[in-house]
Amino acid sequence: MLSLVFTNLARRKARTVATAIGIALGVATIVALLSVGAGLQRTAAGLVHLGDADLGLFQSGVEDPTASLLPTSLAQRLERRPDISHATPLLLVVEGVRQDPAAIVFGADPNGFVAQRLVLAEGRRALGPRQVLVGDGLAGQLKLHPGSTLKVKRRSFTVAGIYHSGVFFEDAGAVLDLKVAQRLERRGNDATTIAVQVATDAHNARVAKALRRALPGTQVIGTAEEATRAGANGELVRKTVTIIAALALIVGGLGVTNTMAMAVLERQRELALLSAIGWRRIRIAVLVLAEGIATSVLGAGAGLLFGVIGADWLNRALDVSKVVSPHVTPWTIGQALLIGVAIGVLGGLYPAWRGTSVSTTELLGGA
Repeated sequence: MLSLVFTNLARRKARTVATAIGIALGVATIVALLSVGAGLQRTAAGLVHLGDADLGLFQSGVEDPTASLLPTSLAQRLERRPDISHATPLLLVVEGVRQDPAAIVFGADPNGFVAQRLVLAEGRRALGPRQVLVGDGLAGQLKLHPGSTLKVKRRSFTVAGIYHSGVFFEDAGAVLDLKVAQRLERRGNDATTIAVQVATDAHNARVAKALRRALPGTQVIGTAEEATRAGANGELVRKTVTIIAALALIVGGLGVTNTMAMAVLERQRELALLSAIGWRRIRIAVLVLAEGIATSVLGAGAGLLFGVIGADWLNRALDVSKVVSPHVTPWTIGQALLIGVAIGVLGGLYPAWRGTSVSTTELLGGA
């Protein structure tokens, strides 16, 4: 039967290709958004776990965790707790590097564990009033090395060292002394987040729960899922994917229905002949349904390829390539193929029923 399915599709190349392209566009959009969403989740995880932190504290009620504001004094209060070993404030400076506005500059306490855990590839670990540490990703792009000059918010800093952290957007950014960053952003004693290292004998989930009770007005985030749920961007991506998936199922299903219904009308005598030589109605229905599914899977396969390419294009178009790296997961691939099969099944149901309702006697009798 499989060879017959592809033979029938090949007989109507233009119609099959047109239907597959329509499905591919819908699936490609879904794959691109899912990939960017997965990259956003990884970025959120990196933000929470800067310096290998266990938890991140942010202001509650903000649309995006990066817009959070917390007093730096909160770090000292946290370190007095027996279930916390270290806490250090961080301030995010966005659009601070003129040569690369997507790069994030982190204001960090030079003695805090986040700054101390940076692996120096070149130069020295120094964060004075006029010094900056630069990630190896940003250094490679801007051709910086120890002794070079980097402007942050129109102020010149000498590159003291080049570091590597393993966090995509951190390596594509830079690190300043926290007090210097606060002056540049005019934030007084505010920070974006407090990075928390839990004591070795404490459990992360229990500590997070205790902090939520003890610190009203803050949100304690320990996982990437919690970070994306806390931000409006992650929620927007999820809702957009849901809407586009629904539209792809509807539009793709209608396209398959139209294609297969036309094919059934054109092949009524052929289907009647199959019935006359002993094919059961269910077998004819499966043949028609399989043709619809095959068309959809071909479209989904092409859409998967276009989606991977489109995710990178979307990332660059949104100018977030320094913050978010598209991430195609096995689940993303599975979803794309699942949607393709679903489109084929939904779109092929009516033509399959129509194919079994052909009157063998009338058609073969010369109606």
